[in-house]
Amino acid sequence: MITCNTFFPFLHNYVNNAGICISKKIIDYTAEDISTVMSTNFESSYHMCQLAHPFLKQSGYGSIVLISSIAGVKAVPVVSVYAASKGALNQFTKNLALEWAKDNIRANVVAPGPVMTVLLKSVMDSSDEGYKIVTEAVSQTLVGRMGEPKEISALVAFLCLPAASYITGQVIVADGGYTV
Repeated sequence: MITCNTFFPFLHNYVNNAGICISKKIIDYTAEDISTVMSTNFESSYHMCQLAHPFLKQSGYGSIVLISSIAGVKAVPVVSVYAASKGALNQFTKNLALEWAKDNIRANVVAPGPVMTVLLKSVMDSSDEGYKIVTEAVSQTLVGRMGEPKEISALVAFLCLPAASYITGQVIVADGGYTV
């Protein structure tokens, strides 16, 4: 019998970038909407971290980077359940850092602002209100533009490197200055 340990005896970095967003006013969310968003955005990360733990621990030096959103640190209209799921991810990461430091595992969150991804495009395409909210957020960034995926992936890559070995338990906002 071949086990996972045969192929992957250890894991140095685990990055989770799961996300789904259902844009509605708070009064309009259904129980199914809430369950779908929370299970995709939060529960999947939670359980994958549990599964990754022994492999990260075995490596002697592990790093977890979870992708959140500025919606997890700042109120944004019509995405309350998405925001709650990302806020949960932010707090969960702080607890990961606290509990798993003894295992030489670091945990951090990157919380991007408006970045042109498939998910953001779906929010913009879902309604006039979604489009308006995104374009308004972009207009309020200090850099005056939407972010690019490569700008977020560079930060994620840095957090996985030994050069970031003193960074753990942090929610790092990369939003072009939107939340300033």
